[in-house]
Amino acid sequence: MKKRVAVLGSTGSIGRSALDVAAMHPDLFDVTVLACANNVVRLAHQIQTFKPEMAVVLTEERADELKSILDGMQEDIRQVDIVWGEDGYAMAASHEMADAVLLAMVGAAGLMPALAAIEAGKHIALANKETLVMAGEIVMARAAAKGITIYPVDSEHSAIFQCLEGNASKYLKKIFLTASGGPFRNTPLEKFKSIRPEDALNHPTWDMGSKITIDSATLMNKALEVVEAVHLFNTPEDKVDVIVHPQSIVHSMVGFKDGSIIAQMGLPDMRAAISYALAWPERLELELEFPDFASIGNLLFEAPDTSRFPSLEFAREACRQGGTLPAVMNASNEIAVQAFLDNKISFPEIFDIIEKSMADHRNKTDLDIKSVLDADKWAREKSFSLI
Repeated sequence: MKKRVAVLGSTGSIGRSALDVAAMHPDLFDVTVLACANNVVRLAHQIQTFKPEMAVVLTEERADELKSILDGMQEDIRQVDIVWGEDGYAMAASHEMADAVLLAMVGAAGLMPALAAIEAGKHIALANKETLVMAGEIVMARAAAKGITIYPVDSEHSAIFQCLEGNASKYLKKIFLTASGGPFRNTPLEKFKSIRPEDALNHPTWDMGSKITIDSATLMNKALEVVEAVHLFNTPEDKVDVIVHPQSIVHSMVGFKDGSIIAQMGLPDMRAAISYALAWPERLELELEFPDFASIGNLLFEAPDTSRFPSLEFAREACRQGGTLPAVMNASNEIAVQAFLDNKISFPEIFDIIEKSMADHRNKTDLDIKSVLDADKWAREKSFSLI
């Protein structure tokens, strides 16, 4: 029987890769729901190809644009149910014609759809790390109560998931979370002020959306992944080490009590992690090449420089304090990254805004969704005031 999949964030890099996997295996997957924010032209073409039951966009205006585009296409796709806004995304995540939800929305927008999917009993392929950063305790507890599995899509967490398979969690001693180091791995701190958005968007190994690419440049992407790993694998943050590996061949490693280390490797292509999350426990033929180890020669590993990239320290402090502080870190980062992309602040000011917001926040450790959303709102307002 085909697995019916809802792809939330279908026009982004992860969503497009997921649809590539679905197109390669039409006997295994039926894409029943597509959702994006604003790219209605690309969404219309995806609807034409996959003929979903439902399509979701951010606003009513975008919905009208989408309907207009679809009116010019073939007759059999005009009947797709088009909805919009927060209610629309919740409907997409809980759609009765979806068995699983690929959550690839950007930023905090993924949290409420994730909760809606869990409430509806849908298994989740999670590419939206912010969901667990903001409310990992709540999300994982609700998933456990519902018997829902969250399959990681981030290449690093997919690697950890694969390395842990067949090994009891009691033997886990260390997680080695690899990072490419981004485009400024060797850039002196004194040159950070002159970094432009177009420089930061030039990632050395991965092809990603603008927000995650900037996060990779600041190492905030890895910081968010530390928090994500803590929740996904139920492990304290001091068992999660970050190691810079610029070739992005080793996607992450797991160390066990007996001194053994298992690594998962492959070329940097998100389709591998996506397909494993969607098809688990099966492995699909993706026609991907193996790394040419002889040509690569040496695999480089080095410690991250937290003096130039303090994001990792922000994440560890957020993990240690818990409560609403991780949500503040995430929201402040989202505002700061957009301000940098809009040329309103310099590259180092991204760190300054996050640090100041976290320092000024009154942390609430008695966690519920309202407190998380309140902290998110507070952090956004605070960060705007610092720009």
